[in-house]
Amino acid sequence: MKNEEEVTNSLLKLRSIGQSPWCDSISRSLINELPQRIAKDGLCGVTSNPTIFEKAINGSTDYDKEIRSLAQAGMSTFRIYESLVVNDIQKTADQFGRLFEESKKLDGFVSLEVSPHLAHQTQKTIEEGRHLWKAVARPNLMIKVPATPAGMPAITQLISEGINVNVTLMFSINHYRQVAKAYLRGLESLDRTAGFQPVASVASVASFFVSRVDTAVDKLLYQLKEQASTETAKKTCEDLFGKTAIANTRLVYQEFKKFFSEKSFLNFKEKGFNVQRPLWASTSTKNPNYRDVLYVEELIGENTINTMPLDTMAAFRRHGRATSTLEKGLEDAIRTFSLLKDLGVDLDAVTLKLQEDGVKLFLNSFDNLIASIAKKQEEITRV
Repeated sequence: MKNEEEVTNSLLKLRSIGQSPWCDSISRSLINELPQRIAKDGLCGVTSNPTIFEKAINGSTDYDKEIRSLAQAGMSTFRIYESLVVNDIQKTADQFGRLFEESKKLDGFVSLEVSPHLAHQTQKTIEEGRHLWKAVARPNLMIKVPATPAGMPAITQLISEGINVNVTLMFSINHYRQVAKAYLRGLESLDRTAGFQPVASVASVASFFVSRVDTAVDKLLYQLKEQASTETAKKTCEDLFGKTAIANTRLVYQEFKKFFSEKSFLNFKEKGFNVQRPLWASTSTKNPNYRDVLYVEELIGENTINTMPLDTMAAFRRHGRATSTLEKGLEDAIRTFSLLKDLGVDLDAVTLKLQEDGVKLFLNSFDNLIASIAKKQEEITRV
C-alpha cells in the first residue's frame, strides 16, 4: 500500500496526465538524492545550464577537492570546468538509466548546454555539441542548443547525426515554429543517412520559457497603466497582469499539436520517430503576488515536460493541483494577445529581447564560473 505522502504527492499525479516532471537543477547533493526523488516524486529528468552550474560549484565546497587535484595535475581552467561538468552529467545520466530504458527512451534524460559564447556561431556550436556528446558518452544525454538564428542549423545538423538535442531559450510562437522545422529537417537528413540504425533513437525537446515573459510584459503593462488617461484603459492593463506567459504557452502547445499531426511528420512517426516534446522552462514564480505553483498548475497536458527548480517542485509536491489545464482558456489566450496588441505591446520585440538577455545571462554565469575556478587554481598554486 502507498503511504499518505505518496497519495498526496501532486508530482506523482502529473505522469498519469501525460506530463513528465523534470528538475531544473544539478549539484553533487542532488545527484545523491536522485534515486529517492525518482521513486517518490516520479522525477523523469534533469536540465542544467551555466547559471545552475555556477551556483552548484561556487555555492558549495563539494567541488574544491576535485579542483585542487585537477589543478595540481596541470589542467587548464576550462578543462577543469569541463571535467567537473561532464563528471556530474555522467553520474546524473547513470541514475536515470533504468527509467530511460523502462520508458522506452522517452524520459530519463539529462541536459548539458554548449558554451553560451557560441550562441551566434553555427559551426562551433555543432563542433562543441559533438565533442560533449562524445565526452559524456551516455545515450540519455541531451545537448542544449539556443534557439538563436545561428542555433537553428546547428540543431538540424546535430539531430541528423543522431545526437539528442534540447533546444533552449525559446520565448515566442515564432521561435517555436522555427525550432520544430529545424527538428524536422534533422529527421529528414537522418532518415536519408545510409546505414544509420536504429533511426528512431534520436530524441529532442523544445524548451519554452514561461515566467520571464510575464516579468517583462507586466513591467510594460504597469507603465501603460500609469500613463493611461481613462479608467477603462487602466482596468485593461490590470486585468492582463500575469496572463501573457500562460496564454503564450497555451498557444504554443496548439502549434505543437498541429505541427506534429501534419503529414510532413506523420511519415516519420510511422518509422518510429518521436515528436519533439515541448518542455516548459522558467516555471518558478518571480512575482510574489502570484501563486507559487502558477506556471505548473496552469500548464499541465499530454506529451509535455515541466522542468522545475527545487523550490517549485517542493511547493507543487505540497499543495499543487494536478489536473489537465493546458487546453483550457484558449479563447482567453487569443483575447489576451489581441488586447496586448491594442495596447501597443509588441510581443515579438519583447520575446526577442528576452532571448538576447537570456544568452547574456548564461554568458555572465559561465564567465563568472570560469573566473572562480581560475581563482581557486591560483590559491592552490600559492600554497
